[in-house]
Amino acid sequence: METISGVLQMGGYGGYVWPAYGVSAVVLVLVLVASLISARHAEAELEQLQLTRRARRGAGRDAAAPDTAMVESPE
Repeated sequence: METISGVLQMGGYGGYVWPAYGVSAVVLVLVLVASLISARHAEAELEQLQLTRRARRGAGRDAAAPDTAMVESPE
């Protein structure tokens, strides 16, 4: 069984491998954080668009209701 220092040295390449692992881990965390922030902004924008759409539909129904109520159906 190898010693821990042998595993960490990785046959003399540990000085290259461990920093590469570290940089990769940092990049993955940054991508995760950026994705979460972007998703929250997108959800907020979607909510705003849905509220605007609901307001327009509601205003359209209220404005159209008196016009349709005044129209008599031909008999």
